[in-house]
Amino acid sequence: MISITDGQIYLQPDLFFSGIRPAMNAGISVSRVGGAAQTKAMKKVAGGLRLDLAAFRALEAFAQLGTDLDAATQSQLDRGYRMVELLKQPQYQPMKMTDQVLSLFAGTRGYLDDVPVKQVQQWEKDFLHFVHSKYNSLVEDLDSKQELSDAIAEQIITAIKDFKTGYKPEVK
Repeated sequence: MISITDGQIYLQPDLFFSGIRPAMNAGISVSRVGGAAQTKAMKKVAGGLRLDLAAFRALEAFAQLGTDLDAATQSQLDRGYRMVELLKQPQYQPMKMTDQVLSLFAGTRGYLDDVPVKQVQQWEKDFLHFVHSKYNSLVEDLDSKQELSDAIAEQIITAIKDFKTGYKPEVK
């Protein structure tokens, strides 16, 4: 969000009323600052996210016409719904950059594709708790270097796989 706050932000009422806040249309919002306000790790993990969300919004509108969707399109829609859930953040509860990178890494790389949309936020909370308790050196490395090197990316993948092996979501 920081990279587009120095420009033009387009808000959409339909996003607001569906619970997405800020209700910003990332596809048509523009920035003069761009990625200059982001760490290297954030740029690397979220570089294509704005365009992916814009494509998701267009697909979502198309899907509402009731047409049959091929498997690839349905998969792209499903990932978009998960990313929207992942990007939701409770009011007055800012996230550390490191946690954002870990979460976005999991979402953009498809590690949430098998998580039911309604459980994405709980998965994220449980995953971040797991990483902070079992992979604290990874968190410290990412926090101090603020870069997503290949070695750190491999550690994140290992942490995700380790977490998913034993993860049983709570059924509410």
